[in-house]
Amino acid sequence: MDELKEYPLFIAQEGILKGQRWSLDRTLMLGRDSTCEIVLQDRQVSRFHARLTPTPEGVMLEDLGSKNGTIHNDQELTAPVILNDGDLVGIAYTQQFLFLTSDATMPLVDGYGRPGKLMMDQKSRRVWVNQQQLTPPLSAQQFKLLWMLFESHGQVVTRLELVSAVWGDEQSAGVSDQALDALIRRLRDRLAALDPTHQYIDTVRGHGVRLDNPPVDEAE
Repeated sequence: MDELKEYPLFIAQEGILKGQRWSLDRTLMLGRDSTCEIVLQDRQVSRFHARLTPTPEGVMLEDLGSKNGTIHNDQELTAPVILNDGDLVGIAYTQQFLFLTSDATMPLVDGYGRPGKLMMDQKSRRVWVNQQQLTPPLSAQQFKLLWMLFESHGQVVTRLELVSAVWGDEQSAGVSDQALDALIRRLRDRLAALDPTHQYIDTVRGHGVRLDNPPVDEAE
């Protein structure tokens, strides 16, 4: 892991390579051919589809004349581009990747100093589940709710505290239980899209709500 911290990262999001990651310490070829560093066995992908090249200016992404195109932040790539932190790259709409300038841009530990399956960055309002960035971003209310739970490190947060954190003290009196429940339900649905095997938000009857954020399995 130490060696990855010095280099930008390329992390597979949705698609057949979901969850895999590569350190951009050298040029990486993406394509269907078995000699590529990132092999995508899909008929929509060209044998040599795209290339990632570290340069003094940053990591350059270029399409290699592929049949079905390379997508950069929802736009088809027509010329080489230098990637920015958080950029999304799609290969023929079959596989999506997230580009990070370094591990420093992805929180790696929770408040207990351990890797957590769910991580957050308050400044950029980004959320990762299983090392995959949640896209599109959470709404402002969803993020406030999740951040309150995240900062509590597994401790139960009362419903009143959650309402105050999300809606503010002045408006909290007019917020119904149904409004909070609906917000929690939508947030659960967003997290389940990336990890349907675990329910991160637990309701503790008579007490409140807590975040169940299991540590990352070191064997993964």
